[in-house]
Amino acid sequence: MTLALALPAHGVGSREDLPLPFHLLLIGAGLALVVSFVALGALWKQPRLRGEDGRLLPITLSLALDSAPVRGLFVALSLAITGWTLVALLFGKDDANNPVPSVVYVWLWVGLAFTSMLFGGVWRLVNPVRWIRRGLLALGRIEEEFSLSEYRLGYWPAAVGLLAFAWLELVAPDNADLFTLRVAILGYLVLSLVLSLLFGPAYLRTGDPFTAWCSLYGTLSPLGRRTDGRWVWRTPLHGPLQVEARPGLLAVTSVMLGSTAYDGFSGETRWYSFVQSSDLPSEVWGTAALVTFSLVVAGSLYAAASLSARLAGVSVRGVATAFASSLVPIAAGYLIAHYWSLWVWEGTNGLAKMSDPLGTGANLLGTAGLNPPAALIAPGFVAGVQVVAIITGHVLGVVLAHERAITLFPRRAAVVGQLPLLAVMVVYTVGGLTLLFSS
Repeated sequence: MTLALALPAHGVGSREDLPLPFHLLLIGAGLALVVSFVALGALWKQPRLRGEDGRLLPITLSLALDSAPVRGLFVALSLAITGWTLVALLFGKDDANNPVPSVVYVWLWVGLAFTSMLFGGVWRLVNPVRWIRRGLLALGRIEEEFSLSEYRLGYWPAAVGLLAFAWLELVAPDNADLFTLRVAILGYLVLSLVLSLLFGPAYLRTGDPFTAWCSLYGTLSPLGRRTDGRWVWRTPLHGPLQVEARPGLLAVTSVMLGSTAYDGFSGETRWYSFVQSSDLPSEVWGTAALVTFSLVVAGSLYAAASLSARLAGVSVRGVATAFASSLVPIAAGYLIAHYWSLWVWEGTNGLAKMSDPLGTGANLLGTAGLNPPAALIAPGFVAGVQVVAIITGHVLGVVLAHERAITLFPRRAAVVGQLPLLAVMVVYTVGGLTLLFSS
């Protein structure tokens, strides 16, 4: 079984489904960014997004979110899904009805990101490795903060891990076969457990790839904590600005955006024909392209941020990392645009398959008859979701970059210093829409 047989194409919108000609859409998207930039320069001259902003949640809701029973319920659900998936992984049939590919490539990759955008970075709480580690330490009567070495790698392990997962999903041959998934899943569990025992909870907070994936997307959630730790409603602009500029932040955000962009590019007819006609294995070209897309994102933002710093007359050291969080809403826009239809279609089908983990024809969860809602994957609706997601993500990115610029740069040079960043975001917007609506 291959992933191509297990999962539908990512996105079903086309240029024919758009409400206006494609070239006008590109012009309008670019103008939206330019107008936003001009308006920000004229009206937004002082930093406005502070860590203490937000409207406090009702006390009962805040207490519920922090309560042991509520958190325990989510942890128990996570462990139950993990155990159920492992049963299908180890003892299920290797056919198209096995739920494991859907759980890994749709629920874990896409579903967790979407959930985090709504409710925050939930993986940090429900990560099964965290609880396996805690159980092992409890058996040995060892304190939870135990580690053998201080953790200093920042987001770099997360960037490598996310790139490896993207390679598994988008490039690796036979990536939905149970043997491949057994090696990948058990390898991840063992490696993560070893690293968490070596470096302690600090690794699980920053270095774990899925924690970084969910936590960064979770900064866009309307639910968040102020700097004093209290729960608040807030805008999707506040969270990314609170991300600490640690080593590897630019790398991990570049992988988040670059891997999704590669996914869109890999479906291009000309690229597909070139790869199929080449004497080199398709995996070689796919790997090179995936890495290249991530490097292009990182390199373009680094170059733009460095040029911005020079125009503003400040040191370039650390500037690219400081602007890296402005890529988060852009990556979120690409993710929604590329994977909305996949999530609706295969997320629902995956839930149906979970009722029969061993492939015996059972309906243990009562979900075997579920069907994806057709209205949510209608071509016209999906095209609208794609356009809105891409443009909204880039506008939010422009606002975040502006807020960061007026914080880092002298006031007189802040607007001029943002011009290279604006140019990069316009290129991202046009490129993203072109990849989505290539036909």
